[in-house]
Amino acid sequence: MSFNLYPAIDLRNGKCVRLIQGDYDREIQYEVDPVEVATSFEAAGASWIHVVDLDAARSGKSQNLDTIASIANAVGVPVQCGGGVRTVEAAKTLYDVGVSRCVIGTAAIENPQIVDEIAALGYGIAVGLDVRGENVATQGWERDSGLRILDVLPRYENGGVDALIVTQIIRDGMGTGSDVEGLSQVLASTSIDVIASGGVGALSHIAELVGLKVDGKTLAGVIVGKSIHDGTIDLSAALAVIEGK
Repeated sequence: MSFNLYPAIDLRNGKCVRLIQGDYDREIQYEVDPVEVATSFEAAGASWIHVVDLDAARSGKSQNLDTIASIANAVGVPVQCGGGVRTVEAAKTLYDVGVSRCVIGTAAIENPQIVDEIAALGYGIAVGLDVRGENVATQGWERDSGLRILDVLPRYENGGVDALIVTQIIRDGMGTGSDVEGLSQVLASTSIDVIASGGVGALSHIAELVGLKVDGKTLAGVIVGKSIHDGTIDLSAALAVIEGK
């Protein structure tokens, strides 16, 4: 199985931003055009682009659809997009503007059958499992579902899910490394591809994830956002680490 790097673009009010630990009051805004960022990621060799609509993640209503469409139309690699995808219609809207894979978070926890419904239409799906410790958070990370991540994994085993994206909230945007222990538990508990997210701040963190193996199973990739935008990690160098595994 190949390991993919998913450089991330987080959108808020049409701008490229990052939130620290998912806190909407701790926003870093980058004075860059999200479309130019996406094309630069592709030029550096990225095989996917990961986009998050932060406004929709909080409200359930997309406010960045035009920007997402522009990104999808500007690049030749597939775009994975999440944030506020809580209905079949919301997912179809994203696919209609060129998104290849939708990330379903809150709805996958609160309304699991939506995953089956969207998969039945032939669309690519990733389930976003955002955890604080072991508990899954929803509604833009603002609500605790009361459910443990290992307890919800069986729901998605036969639902046509391409991947599980596991984000450790307390590490997100901190650059201190991924939750390797938590990711190892998930790898051991599911047959679905697992993509890590949150905490990557150095090439060594990426190398650690590439080398992670549990019962012969490896991760399918990692999402990296803030450290690329801040220049802490060079995307080309990160891709070289993965290719040299």
